This record gives sequence, C-alpha cells and structure tokens, in this order.
Amino acid sequence: MENRATEDRPAQPRQERRARLRGRLVIAAVAGCAVLGTVLMLLPAERTAPRAPAPAPGAQALTAVAAGVPAALPDLAALIGEREGHLRRHPEDAGSWAVLGTAYVEQGRRTADTTFYTKAENSLRTSLRVRRSAEALGGLAALANARRDFRTARTWGEEARQLEPRRWTTYPALIDAYTGLGDYKAARGALERLTELRSGPAVMARAAAVYRDRGWREDAAAQLADAAAGARAPAERAAYLERAGQLAWERGDREDALRHFQEAVRIDPDQRAAQAGQGRALAALGRTAEALNAYRTALAKQPLPQYALELGELYESLGLGQAARVQYDLLRAAVERAAAGGADEELVLGQYEADHGDPSSAVRRLRAEWLRQPGIAVADALGWALHRSGQDREALRYARIATDQVHGGGVRSALYAYHLGMIEWASEQSAPARRHLQEALRINPWFSPTRVREAREALAALGDVPDTGLPEESGADESGADDEGEPVGDAKPVTPRPYR
Repeated sequence: MENRATEDRPAQPRQERRARLRGRLVIAAVAGCAVLGTVLMLLPAERTAPRAPAPAPGAQALTAVAAGVPAALPDLAALIGEREGHLRRHPEDAGSWAVLGTAYVEQGRRTADTTFYTKAENSLRTSLRVRRSAEALGGLAALANARRDFRTARTWGEEARQLEPRRWTTYPALIDAYTGLGDYKAARGALERLTELRSGPAVMARAAAVYRDRGWREDAAAQLADAAAGARAPAERAAYLERAGQLAWERGDREDALRHFQEAVRIDPDQRAAQAGQGRALAALGRTAEALNAYRTALAKQPLPQYALELGELYESLGLGQAARVQYDLLRAAVERAAAGGADEELVLGQYEADHGDPSSAVRRLRAEWLRQPGIAVADALGWALHRSGQDREALRYARIATDQVHGGGVRSALYAYHLGMIEWASEQSAPARRHLQEALRINPWFSPTRVREAREALAALGDVPDTGLPEESGADESGADDEGEPVGDAKPVTPRPYR
C-alpha cells in the first residue's frame, strides 16, 4: 500500500504543471500581441494614412487666381470676403489689393455682373498706388479683356511684361488682347514665349485657343483634352471641357459637343457657358424643349447678350415671334448694364441690329467697333451689316477679311463662310457664292437654326453654276492695308499651316 501511494502521488503535480504551462502560453501570447501592436504603430503608415485636409475654399480660389485659371464661384466668394476683411485691417497691402481686383474680374466674368468690374478697377488701381507691380498691371489687362477693351488690355499687358518679363501669367492676357485686335502674329509670338516659361493645363488651354484661330482644330482639340485631363480643380476642368465642346460644335459634331457640355455642367453646375452650349447642341439635335430650358438656365445666372440673341433666334425659328422679342429686349438691357460697368457689347448689339433691328444702326456701331478693335469677328459682323443695308460692294471687303487665311486668323467658321457666300450671291458672283455656301454646310451643317435653311435655299436657287475660279481679291494688299488704305489685321502676311 505504501508503494501504491507513492505511485499515485505524481498525478496531481502533472496537472498543476500543465495548468501553469497553459498560463505561461497565454501570457506569452498577450505579450507578443502587445509587442506586435507596438511595432506596427511605429512602422510608417501607407494605405491607411489619413489624408491631408483639403484647402479652404478661399485658398483654392487664391491658387486659381494666382495661376490665371478658372475658379469655382463659391470659392471666389470666399476669397473675396477674406481679402476684403484683411484689407480693412491692412489697407497698405498692395498684393492683397491686386488679388482682390483679379478675383473681382473673374467673378464679373462668370456672372456677367459688370458692377464687379468697377470694383476690380478700383482695387487694382489702389494696388498700383501703393506699389507698382506686374501682378496689378496684369490684373488690369485681364479686366480690360473682360470688358472687350483690347487696346487698353494690350497697353497694360505690355507694361506688365516690361516690368517682369518672366511672369508667365501676363502672356495669356496679351494673347487675348492681340487676338481681339486682329494681330495674330503677335498672339502667336506671345504663345511661344508663354510655352518657354511654363507648361501645364492652363498653357495647353491657351495654346488650343491660338490653334483654333489658325484653323488647326485637331491640334486644338488634343491640347484641350490634355488640359482637361491634367486640371487639378473641378472648375478648371469644367472650363476646358466647355471649350472642347465648343470646338466640337464648330466642326458640326452635335453629339460630341453635347457630351462635353453636359460633363462640364456635371462637374461645375455654375458653368453657364456650357449650359448655353447645351442649348445649341440640343436645338441642332431636334430636342427643342430641352434646348430652351438650357438657354433659360444659362441666362438666369449669366445674362450675357449673346445668350439672349441665340435664344431669341431659336424662338424665331420656331415661329414664336413674341417670345423672341422678349429676348431681344433682354439683350438691349444687358448691353446697357454692361456699358454702365465699362464693358463693350457693341459687337453683339450690332449683330442683333443687322438681322432683327436697324441695319443702318448696325453699320454705324460696327464701323466704330472696327476702329477700336479690328478683329475678324468685327470684320464679319460689319460685312454682314453692310450687306443687310444694301452696301454689298463694301460688304465683300470685310467678309473676305474675316475669311482671309493670310491676313486673318484662319479660323474655320460656318457663319463667316455663310455670310461671304450670301454677299457674293447678292453681288452676282454665283460660282464663289456656291463654293462658300457649300463650305459653310460642310464645316457645320447645324450652325444656325435659321441660316442653315437660308443657305440651302440659296444653293437650290443657284443650281449648277460653272466654277470660274476664285474672284479677284479686293481686300488687303501686302502692306496690310485694304483698298482705301485702312489697316487690316496683321501688317505682315503670315503663311498659315494647312488645315488637317
């Protein structure tokens, strides 16, 4: 029995050892987890790292304004409020005055509220009084372009360039000014300098505008596609998509234009130019009710005379004369408001008077506009107004300037070709009239809800006419002057790149 008791004794200690072992394992596991957790906490985070907070709206707009790119309207409002408050406390801050003035310019441009232009001028001139800077001079150039005062824009822009030649944001304003004055050679030179100083989406978009004016539509479209892909902010990307939509519209691609416009509005609901673009494309697609709504939406938030003119003409094409007259009254009121803010909308008013009002008044207005800023848009409008007032011989000179690829910009415009063809028909130049009317319909078969029908009717009336070659040009000679010695566009001929 003593031996049996001795044999049974080790059983209890074995159970105790197993329990102690299990305890040690649990403790070790807990300790290991704690160590592992500590190690993981000390490792650099990769996928789970918290993102940096987005910049405040005012800071986003400040970045956009400083870089000369479109900014969202709410961000602009935040920036303006912040700078106004800052300047009440620090009225001698020249840089903040320049930023505020430039932000006012953008706000006025995006809303068509020209009271912002008056505020912008006051702010920018205050900045100059405190300290002369290329930033303030460039802001004044941008303001003058927004007001369609291209001579003043050129003056301010060239002063800014002289003061600080390597400030790249000066050159877009110079390009706009030179283009508005019909100086396409200078515009190309400014673009070349811009591309030497800077690259990126804003420069691509600017290059696209110059390429479009030269008739290089494929190159322009490629630049805008790259600009939209590289844009950092939604408002900037929406602006480039709107311009791409406009290019698609000009070449008669209704569906592609509509896609671009719709995407621009989806990204930035305040992109009113894209909403008006939707109106054009939808009308061409026969979706009239949607087109009318798109135009009304654009006009409600950005009451530009151009939108009122387009909507009025759409109503006319539908036989709704009273509704059209309402829009034309709105157009006149918008022109008056613009003039109160120092903005020049005489071009649109002249276009309206030529077709729907008093052609003689259109001629007077557009002659004065031509003296101020002889760009090809003014040449086309003046030529058409002269035709509508029965002065076809002189009308031909200006219509040919608008479509002249040597002295002009080379832009491929269905409207310009249509105007030239109709003036030639009235001048009994049947063969060139037929060619130019056909060209208008090839460029964009839906360029106008009323003029397309008129072009087709004119072609039917012309029938088959012999091609007698191009008429002798009575436009500008090699000196850059027309038959009566008036300067036309560039003073020196420029050989354009072939259209591709």
